[in-house]
Amino acid sequence: MFFKAGVAVGFIAAASAVPQAATTTSNPTASSTGYPLPYSYPQQPSVNSAAVSLVASYAGIPASEIPGATNAVPPVVSSQVTGVTSHGPYSGPPPTTTGAISNSPAGTAIPMLPPNPTALVYNPNGTLNNQQPIPYQPAGGLGTNGTEPVYRVQSDFDYQSILLGLYQEWIELGLFHNILATFSEEQFTAAGLTPSDRFLIEFMADQESGHATLLSNLLGGPSGATPQCTYNYPFTTVHEAFDFTQKLTRFGESGVWGFQAHLDSRECAQLLDQSIATEARQQMIFRQFAGLFPMPVWFETGIPQSWAWTLLAPYISECPANSKRLVWQNFPALNVLNQPNSARRNATQTGFNETTGFGPAAPSSDPPANETCVGYNVTGFDCSASVSQNRSVPLSYPGREVFLSWENPGKAVGPNNSYITATSAGAPEFVLWVSQLNITYSPLTNITARNGMNYGQTIQPDVSTYEGDPAINGTMFIALTDTNTSYTAFNLSNVNPHVAAGPFLYQAG
Repeated sequence: MFFKAGVAVGFIAAASAVPQAATTTSNPTASSTGYPLPYSYPQQPSVNSAAVSLVASYAGIPASEIPGATNAVPPVVSSQVTGVTSHGPYSGPPPTTTGAISNSPAGTAIPMLPPNPTALVYNPNGTLNNQQPIPYQPAGGLGTNGTEPVYRVQSDFDYQSILLGLYQEWIELGLFHNILATFSEEQFTAAGLTPSDRFLIEFMADQESGHATLLSNLLGGPSGATPQCTYNYPFTTVHEAFDFTQKLTRFGESGVWGFQAHLDSRECAQLLDQSIATEARQQMIFRQFAGLFPMPVWFETGIPQSWAWTLLAPYISECPANSKRLVWQNFPALNVLNQPNSARRNATQTGFNETTGFGPAAPSSDPPANETCVGYNVTGFDCSASVSQNRSVPLSYPGREVFLSWENPGKAVGPNNSYITATSAGAPEFVLWVSQLNITYSPLTNITARNGMNYGQTIQPDVSTYEGDPAINGTMFIALTDTNTSYTAFNLSNVNPHVAAGPFLYQAG
């Protein structure tokens, strides 16, 4: 038996440092505008008597004898939305506020400085170089001196980063429910999935409700957080839905890995890691549902916040008036015209425009029945939902010609069409490939422009993270730049002033 009763989150229940929103008593009814439930929630912990009775009945002992059973449990931000949450593109009035928020930046780029001298001092020689503070604990570390943890954002960087994360959690909550509401059990069965798989998606939606609650609390509750929006999804079939979702959860996870180590609040970073580790499992599960090899890389990559926002914004249709605005940049859109089609038996036969819908995470379209790998029960060529599928023919390969198109800046995107794509880069000359621990460049060639669009091509590089680990694999990121300056995983955001278009999710494997 699986109990879905609420479990008290100890640090929230006990630590007064966690921001608490004002208690409200609003009725949980849908708004007249079609948004999800109003963004006000009772923050007062309560006891779910029915759940407690169920647990006691199953255990066969009184609830009073079960530790924690009668403890009050903090509520989640939003009750579960079980209907279709995709509402198509924005069709409302022009926005009254446009663009990322700003307050007269001090400069245009972060300087590339030498290493901090103190980072080159410690000698990793296998001994203890400094006095231990207590037995069994070495000197050093952050937040290890006994100071009481404070679980709240500590800077504009913290606030805007976690606010972006909340936007991501909200769309995932809506998307998982939308998949269950859109496709029937019969359609799931035809895709090789079972009622247990549907329940797994439902449970992952429950996880997203918890993640949204956590991030909302770190942001201070409704006064500092943002409500759920409505969305525009680019799929029409079950397989397309899973391919889109494995891409969306890929950039959701990578977006957090890109900033969590830079947060001023180490407490927030700790809790964020514990939620994003769950998201990594979700991404792997949706790869399995899409018939892809579950984890074809040795390391997961991180991307800057502006990359994550560029990838996410096209799928947000409309947000309520009390939504909080983001500071991050929206780059001009990039598209791979011959994106490898993961639904083909032989992805090397992928033609042009074999994606469906729109945007940088557009899923592979379902090919004709005699070319699809879904339900094709031949080892090495099957991409039905499975714990693992190992392709005999790879989706992509070094030396592959990759054909690209990209937009000019100045396009309205995102919630209510209220953000504007922008770039400070010069003319693009390189394709930046970001995967695992590596970034590498390939030349952008045959550049042309017609009918307001730009076109070019490149060659997929052949690089490895370590021997035996091809760096370009899995669901990864590419962008166009005006320079081939070297960056690393920790300072990749310094490339932003040089990004002319992108990123785009390239289906390398």
